[in-house]
Amino acid sequence: MTNSTHFGYKTVSEDDKVHEVAKVFHSVASKYDVMNDLMSGGLHRLWKTFTIANAGVRPGFKVLDIAGGTGDLARAFARQAGKTGEVWLTDINESMLRVGRDRLLDKGLITPTLLCDAEKLPFPDNYFDRVSVAFGLRNMTHKDQALAEMRRVLKPGGKLLVLEFSKVAAPLQKPYDVYSFSVLPWLGQKIAGDADSYRYLAESIRMHPDQETLKTMMETAGLERVQYFNLTAGVAALHTGIKF
Repeated sequence: MTNSTHFGYKTVSEDDKVHEVAKVFHSVASKYDVMNDLMSGGLHRLWKTFTIANAGVRPGFKVLDIAGGTGDLARAFARQAGKTGEVWLTDINESMLRVGRDRLLDKGLITPTLLCDAEKLPFPDNYFDRVSVAFGLRNMTHKDQALAEMRRVLKPGGKLLVLEFSKVAAPLQKPYDVYSFSVLPWLGQKIAGDADSYRYLAESIRMHPDQETLKTMMETAGLERVQYFNLTAGVAALHTGIKF
């Protein structure tokens, strides 16, 4: 018997959540970047640029990009780490990973890609200088276990960066809800032919821990100097923590 968890607003078994999340991202993979641009008005690119700047990747660094999707962060990190560095693009979803791998190759970047579960990372302890996860943590069933794994594979002095949708400022809550539950599924249907997946994405954001809760979770996982930066009034937030 498996434990229950949430899939958006629904309660499902943990095994079923894995399959349902996989279906969502198999469905949206080919239109993922187009939809991100439409959903955020292109702001997701600025949020990722801010994350890349905060990562401070230097030549020779080893970097792990978890739930790397279409490869935006991995592409930037691979250029910064250079030929002496090592940047891994990973995702639990094969469709997303294929899109990311192909886009890296199209840019002339040959970097390792791996299908793997963030809750069971197949890397040794103390290996990476930086670990990043952008818009992927909220889809993980055991977030505490995933954060512990991310810390495990970091070198002492290494940094974890978690970019995720978060709790928007109170004055924007009502219009944000209207947009999320009315406009977003409509866009999903028109652009990707899939309203349900984008309805789930809106629900998953509401079920994700808020800024302070995620900060506490990272500290509980053993990370130190944890801080967060609200982006666009809290629509997204970047959390960072150091392993000592």
